[in-house]
Amino acid sequence: MIRTNADALVMMSVQGKVVNPRGPRAHGVDADGRPFLLPGTGGIAYNVKVGDPAFGWEADHIEPCVSSILDEKHRYEGPNQGYVFYACVGNDAIILDGDAQGKKGVVTGHHGGAEHVMIDFANSVLDKLTLDTKILIKGWGQGLKITDFPDIAVYNLDPRLFQKMGMKKKGKKLQVPVTAKIPAALMGSGTGSIAMGGGDYDIMTTDRKYISKYGIDKLRFGDFVALMDHDNLYGRSFRKGAMTIGIVIHGDCRYAGHGPGVSTLLSSSKPLIEPVISPKANIAKIMKIGRFRKK
Repeated sequence: MIRTNADALVMMSVQGKVVNPRGPRAHGVDADGRPFLLPGTGGIAYNVKVGDPAFGWEADHIEPCVSSILDEKHRYEGPNQGYVFYACVGNDAIILDGDAQGKKGVVTGHHGGAEHVMIDFANSVLDKLTLDTKILIKGWGQGLKITDFPDIAVYNLDPRLFQKMGMKKKGKKLQVPVTAKIPAALMGSGTGSIAMGGGDYDIMTTDRKYISKYGIDKLRFGDFVALMDHDNLYGRSFRKGAMTIGIVIHGDCRYAGHGPGVSTLLSSSKPLIEPVISPKANIAKIMKIGRFRKK
């Protein structure tokens, strides 16, 4: 077990609800100048789960399973920002009302711009949810530190999931299992943001031949990925030798500069993180949720 300061972390309750889907009123235009009119963020996506491909859906920025929010009208203000900040990947989420009251799910990411928190629930729970369903999240993880690696920052990650990800200490480096290594040149929308305690940034996928070369077109919702030469300590930026580990939280996008979104989990401006390719590096496989949930 890798030593952390988990015992010193505060567990804070935050409460949201299922968010209404956001729909376009007019066509968007993709990176090749072609118009499209497709489903997007929000709502309950009954057939899209962590563990599913992030590509191939007739959708844009699709979020897996349940999307939630505290305040739709004031999504960029303090209370909703608090909801996003405290909700860490791997946290417990509990239904507070309705026919599914008491049922539990798992936080799988948060989406910047929309300011949504995504949560995985079993199919039997999804059928009982409404767009008014209230959800309480036991927010736990912000402030997590790795005792033996003080120069590696940790964001948005439940300490229990941290210990299940298969990370190992090897000499002066922390080995982290990932499904893919993303070249720095592909990181697009969201680069430059300083909001590492929430949101995400996108892998650009306009050049299909290039992303196929690196296996990026095979990414799945919930995959842990390495963002090569990207520093997320004080802002999302290129820095040679830096390394960021994130989780894929929304699907592919057609707009220029966009693609699957990645929430930040670990980052170091120094070459302290060593990504190790593993097909098992997905939250659905690790926690037996989404497409890998036991029926």
